[in-house]
Amino acid sequence: MRAKKIMIIEDELDILLLYKDYLANKGYQIIGTSTTANEILKDYESSLPDIVMLDYKLPGNMNGLEAAKMLLQKNKDLSIILVTAFDEVKKEINKDPFFSGKKISVLIKPIRLNLLERHIRNFGNVFQKNKRNK
Repeated sequence: MRAKKIMIIEDELDILLLYKDYLANKGYQIIGTSTTANEILKDYESSLPDIVMLDYKLPGNMNGLEAAKMLLQKNKDLSIILVTAFDEVKKEINKDPFFSGKKISVLIKPIRLNLLERHIRNFGNVFQKNKRNK
């Protein structure tokens, strides 16, 4: 089985590097990182990750939830992990019918790295089941 390709968008560089190093050491392929969501569609299309990890509060023209929506419009089967300090984001996702049935997970900061890895593995299990059912 090939390593999952992950893109990380996080505005705090030290946190981004922590996620990147931890996941790379666990065998995941980190194919892109950024500190803003401004070029996310271009970056996504050039690398086609399996999972996009997004911080909710990002500098630039959009927040992580808006970026997630744009990515899911491109690929409804994309797995997204939204990292936020705001518990209200879960409610916002649950109220928006666009996100119904989508593979989006919310992790509340501060997150434990082993919990992050568990979410990634869970997406992988769903991904494999869907492939077998096709």
